[in-house]
Amino acid sequence: MSKKWLAIYTRPRWEKKVNQLLTEKGFESYCPLNKVKRKWSDRIKVVEEPLFKSYVFVKVSEDDRTEVRMTTGAINYVYWNGKPAVIKEKEISAIRRFLNEHEYVEARPMDAKVNQRVRIIKGTFMDQEGKILELRHKTAKIAIDSLGYILVAYIDRTKLTSALPE
Repeated sequence: MSKKWLAIYTRPRWEKKVNQLLTEKGFESYCPLNKVKRKWSDRIKVVEEPLFKSYVFVKVSEDDRTEVRMTTGAINYVYWNGKPAVIKEKEISAIRRFLNEHEYVEARPMDAKVNQRVRIIKGTFMDQEGKILELRHKTAKIAIDSLGYILVAYIDRTKLTSALPE
């Protein structure tokens, strides 16, 4: 049975503990830690905090999902389109590499905005660029102008990434 990286949602401030409990149960888990400076009245100290609040990544087979979810402090899997969100191995590796090279990292969700240039990263129009004309709950209306025509497509926001201005 193949194992996939899934994101598990934890109780607030339980990320490190859930990661430890999953490791003790024999699962491969990863809680990305970020070095940050914290100031107390008498000193400044560098501490490690979870990069993603209330998230731990776990590499698990379908058969072991229930046992992972029953771990103390784990609330549920993070779902995307009705299924547990699968994180690619290369994305986990990229997070590890990035945190090894940089300190004081900030994780921000990508905000899509009307008139922003984007590159489509999945699907029929993969690698095409366009401009966001309209945003809906999970889709963006994109004008794909590279063909000399304006093709308008409603594209799932997860299939977009920011494009550098030309």
